[in-house]
Amino acid sequence: MTSLHAATPEARRRRLHVESSLSPAPVAGDPHLIERLAVNLVDNAVRHNTAGGTVQLSTGRQDGRAVISVANTGPVIPPAEVTRLFQPFERLAARRAGDGDGHGLGLSIVAAIAGAHDATIAADAQPEGGLRVRVSFPCPPASTS
Repeated sequence: MTSLHAATPEARRRRLHVESSLSPAPVAGDPHLIERLAVNLVDNAVRHNTAGGTVQLSTGRQDGRAVISVANTGPVIPPAEVTRLFQPFERLAARRAGDGDGHGLGLSIVAAIAGAHDATIAADAQPEGGLRVRVSFPCPPASTS
């Protein structure tokens, strides 16, 4: 997955442990937008993590849908604040780790791309810190050739 490779230098710099479990998960839609969604999820997990933390990335099929899941071990996020992270220009400021160079658009772009592809997003603040985001896409129709 290109998004994983793109984040590798920053993950190394932050001494993050990256775990991936990548299984085929075909999706109908714009491949460039879907790649942007994945890049934004991984970038968010790397950027808003703690030094020496973990990023977990998985892809696969579940319940007839294609799923990408990205989680990190960043700071604790109040559960009531999770939805706000998907709004444009919204950030949790000092509550999130990172170097402050973002604009609060990454997860709002994820939400827009998911919506354009009829995908659903589930995001959960992890009790020990960090965020898990799961995007579930309808699988493409089987070819009838």
